[in-house]
Amino acid sequence: MSDTAMRIQDLSKTFILEGERRDSVKERFVRGKGRGKHTFTALDDVSFEVPRGTTFGLVGHNGSGKSTLLKILAGVYRPTAGSLLVDGRVSALLELGAGFHGELTGRENIYLNGAILGLSRAQVDDAIDDIIEFADIGEFIDVPVKVYSSGMYVRLGFAIAVTLDPEILIVDEIIAVGDEAFQRKCFDHLHALRRQGATIVLVTHSMGLAADLCDQVAWLDHGKLQAVGPSQEVIDQYISHVNALEAAKSLDKGIAAPLDAGNRIGTGEVRMTRVDFIGPDGEQDIIVAGDPLTVRVHVNAKRSLDGVELGLAFHHDSGLIISGPNSRSAGILYSIPEGEGYIDYVLDPSPFLPGTYLLTTNLLFKGQSYDYADREVEFTVRSGAGPGVGLVTVDGNWSRSVTAS
Repeated sequence: MSDTAMRIQDLSKTFILEGERRDSVKERFVRGKGRGKHTFTALDDVSFEVPRGTTFGLVGHNGSGKSTLLKILAGVYRPTAGSLLVDGRVSALLELGAGFHGELTGRENIYLNGAILGLSRAQVDDAIDDIIEFADIGEFIDVPVKVYSSGMYVRLGFAIAVTLDPEILIVDEIIAVGDEAFQRKCFDHLHALRRQGATIVLVTHSMGLAADLCDQVAWLDHGKLQAVGPSQEVIDQYISHVNALEAAKSLDKGIAAPLDAGNRIGTGEVRMTRVDFIGPDGEQDIIVAGDPLTVRVHVNAKRSLDGVELGLAFHHDSGLIISGPNSRSAGILYSIPEGEGYIDYVLDPSPFLPGTYLLTTNLLFKGQSYDYADREVEFTVRSGAGPGVGLVTVDGNWSRSVTAS
């Protein structure tokens, strides 16, 4: 196993769940017969390898078996079936206070955790100053941990896990409890451990983090391994699956806006009645970052109108106005017949990154509004295949080389 830190082969884990007990005649009469025992399969025939010196991610929805698998890798649980081979000393950060004794101080718990990891007191002595500095909890290091806040638990637990020279580090997504400054410190240290050749296995719900930090990713769904391989490839499969499920559950097509909305401004000769968001395959209401997007504005006119301009304004839910395109700027004015119709605004690709946005529509003629609907339409953009941070993507051109100045 020189090139393999962990080998998981046909691994399964089943729990026996106790039903509600009925201990008295009164309970049985009032509440009926107890449900007894039943089994729950958290992991079902999972197999993969974690290469030495890599960062390996586990992704999937809540309840997919990720944390159960981490606990088996850390030695907290034993598998019901299958085998696990581990080559290296494992250090784990699984949940708040795991391995801590509430009556002991933070300093005393450092020595306790070191002993659990198989380190001598002298080895812990060599590392304790670094641990205390990393945790940065001040005088609370000599206070019983039972009075610690959740953030202080995370600080101390993570500092112990990453500072005691781990060969294999296992981390559940507990880092998210820490504040922004501490999260940055944690991720910087994880990158440093990667450069030093440590093997890292982590659970995350952040696809951006998984793509940035992980070399390989395994996707679990209801205890079954769906895919394992290069991080971006598996993340793309997982996101596509989530988007497909959401599309299948979507019952309302388009977002209705009442014709007699009281907060509308304008003469009312033509009204926006609905907005559809249409993806590249014709699906509605599932907007994926980076995919082509058609914004379809449905209108209803009381009479035929000429020279009508449609203006749009895209807002982030924080209130920031992102952009305000309008048809007049593009040299287009519409002749709208009496009755119902629609106007399309096509974005290819869509510049919006994952988040929640609001849309304002304005139908007007020479500056006079027929119908102004201020932020009545809300839409959500889901994660796509490509990485990105912020609100929108900006497509520029990079120079091919460095020019001497």
